[in-house]
Amino acid sequence: MTDAPRPILVFDSGIGGLTVLRELRVLMPERNFVYVADDAGFPYGNWPEDELRARVVALFGRLIDEFRPEISVIACNTAFTLVGSDLRATYPDHVFVGTVPAIKPAAERTRSGLISVLATPGTVKRAYTRDLIQSFASQCHVRLVGSEKLARMAESYIRGDAVADADVLAEIEQCFHHQDGRKTDIVVLACTHYPFMANVFRRLAPWPVDWIDPAEAIARQARRLVAPADHLQPEHHADRAILTSGKPDFSTRRLMQGFGLSVH
Repeated sequence: MTDAPRPILVFDSGIGGLTVLRELRVLMPERNFVYVADDAGFPYGNWPEDELRARVVALFGRLIDEFRPEISVIACNTAFTLVGSDLRATYPDHVFVGTVPAIKPAAERTRSGLISVLATPGTVKRAYTRDLIQSFASQCHVRLVGSEKLARMAESYIRGDAVADADVLAEIEQCFHHQDGRKTDIVVLACTHYPFMANVFRRLAPWPVDWIDPAEAIARQARRLVAPADHLQPEHHADRAILTSGKPDFSTRRLMQGFGLSVH
């Protein structure tokens, strides 16, 4: 018998990375996944940078030792734009696939030249984000919109809790901008939690825009880096979810199980 392929590790501060896991499973149906939610540290958006950097780098040391993943997908803009280079420097023999704001494809697709990036405060203030704008969207007007509340709202929404339209609109309304007769036509969803609420955003938007979800592009990059297995492994359906708090509530456990994850 051949050894089973090592799992793919998917990491996020909470449940947002499930949007990426969904796309990874489509492209890698033969693979096992370990989904890690750092719910003990959620939300990441307001953490001091040095503390968050130290936390994530140390946590990955334990995760790599325990699960021996073939690659790790950092399904979190806030984490990767801050810690990506540190992870690669600290664990040079391990492959990381990161999540960054989809500014390049937005610049390629915009017609009006007005783009908004809807993100956490942490992602908005990163030099990494501004470098992406300078490199790929210097001819566009890019508005950075940092929401302190939207990631929590998305977590509540996907668990089935009521979220008021007025509260959501207050977080996204700055994305919509008029300039010289033109309007924003693309909003980059620069937090993996936000696609869970895309239908709500569309309903509340003052005019139609293209909402860019990076999950599919992340999955394609991971697929390029992982050799396909010859056949489905017997353990294929034993994907696991690890929550760093060790105390998932009932709705979180039910959500993870709904995604076919056994909760640990």
